Amino acid sequence: MTGTIGEHLARGVTTVCRAWAVRRRDGVAMGFTDHDRDLAFEGVTFRAATGLTASALQQTSGLSVDNSEAAGALSDAAVTEADILAGRFDGAEVQVWRVNWADVAERALLFRGSIGEVVRDGGAFRAELRGLTEALNVPQGRLFQRSCAAVLGDGRCRFDLGAAGYAAERAVERVEEGRVFRFADFAGFDDRWFEAGRLQVLTGAAAGLVAVVKNDRLSAAVREVELWHALGAAVGPGDMIRLEAGCDKRPETCRLKFDNLLNFRGFPDIPGDDWLAAVPARAGGGKDGGSLQRRPPWP
Repeated sequence: MTGTIGEHLARGVTTVCRAWAVRRRDGVAMGFTDHDRDLAFEGVTFRAATGLTASALQQTSGLSVDNSEAAGALSDAAVTEADILAGRFDGAEVQVWRVNWADVAERALLFRGSIGEVVRDGGAFRAELRGLTEALNVPQGRLFQRSCAAVLGDGRCRFDLGAAGYAAERAVERVEEGRVFRFADFAGFDDRWFEAGRLQVLTGAAAGLVAVVKNDRLSAAVREVELWHALGAAVGPGDMIRLEAGCDKRPETCRLKFDNLLNFRGFPDIPGDDWLAAVPARAGGGKDGGSLQRRPPWP
């Protein structure tokens, strides 16, 4: 008769094991168990003989990272080195159960969090497990700064990157070192149009990976798009990519390039560090008590 895991443990003779469910941000769900046969519950099949183990869970009431990690052997059938290098496990959701393998309905959730740092060591890996309180360690609230604090296209910016002229999908022609893309015929966009924008891979081994554009140079013969860092997986000729326009967070760019100044999330007239040493005279003379930040009104 099915009971609870607590009732099962109270019997003295137990048939318990641990099971881990990993759900990546690309929608892939994987299950592992330290039992000697596969288990299935919560819509996930927990595979045995994967070589995955976990250290004792140590959870605190503070905001520090929980002292937990999972370790295992790299395997083509489970966690691959290519997926780790591509960052597909970064930020993946993790759930750990204690489960009665004789009756999987008797189980208890021990841990819920995400994967932090993943370290490769020879033919194995170690993944840091971070608890739910980790999200509270990031800065909260609005920043007061001259540049825009929004991300282009997010809920605060509200700009539609699907609008005509602000994104392009093309097949890769030439790529060097995994981060320099060259196109023989890529007109229709101004020089540096995609600088500080995003490059997303749509097909191929690197499908789903995203990187930030460092440089975008247009000449009569070629357009060269350079990323800040090489993608974690190989990108080859014929793979489809999507390039999105970049924003340097300045109010002039927001107004002229995107016509979105109404949603600018910065404070361009905020005083800088030199304000304390500023004299009361405006540039060009004059001590009439007027604003030091005078400029013509926006058209």
